[in-house]
Amino acid sequence: MIVQAVRIADGADMLDGDLHVPENATGIVVFAHGSGSSRSSSRNRHVAESLHRGRFATLLLDLLTCDEEQIDVRTSQYRFDISRLGRRVVAATDWATDHPVLGELPIGLFGASTGAAAALIAAAERPDVAAVVSRGGRPDLAGDALAIVRAPTLLIVGGDDEQVVSLNEEAKRRMRAPVQLAIVPHATHLFEEPGTLEQVERLALDWFTRYLKR
Repeated sequence: MIVQAVRIADGADMLDGDLHVPENATGIVVFAHGSGSSRSSSRNRHVAESLHRGRFATLLLDLLTCDEEQIDVRTSQYRFDISRLGRRVVAATDWATDHPVLGELPIGLFGASTGAAAALIAAAERPDVAAVVSRGGRPDLAGDALAIVRAPTLLIVGGDDEQVVSLNEEAKRRMRAPVQLAIVPHATHLFEEPGTLEQVERLALDWFTRYLKR
């Protein structure tokens, strides 16, 4: 396993990320974290670890700069700036595509909460994205980009997260790509209930295994 801290440019801004590349990786998954979260998210790291076991590289990325994050903690100013977040997932996707080693791998995106909308915006702008998975996401916030996405998309929602279930159902109706809604029974928004995050891991691994092919 290669583990490396990386920095990715978005114009003049620099974004911090953690890159993990297992031996004989068959694809790379870029993680877009949700509102108020970062690349240190324990839930997304658990999902990333399960993908490593499935021979997928992962890039866990901070979508906000250090200065923006400090402001956002006090004001929540940036966490719903979906166009900014989407642009930065595009930057990370381009970075992976141009990487001398990773560039040969198919690219998937994993988004949580508002990060799901950012991932879908990136998938709409970069048709070489091969698959998208959303965990407890807000795909509805991707707006008109939903109809442009071509990547097969899996929307994972907790069964007890009723409002988000409705928002995902509406987003699914607006999408033209192959899309599946997976509802994890008895799970709330953060999948904190015993065994529910493990179900997310299995669903995500199965989806990327199916669609991230050279």
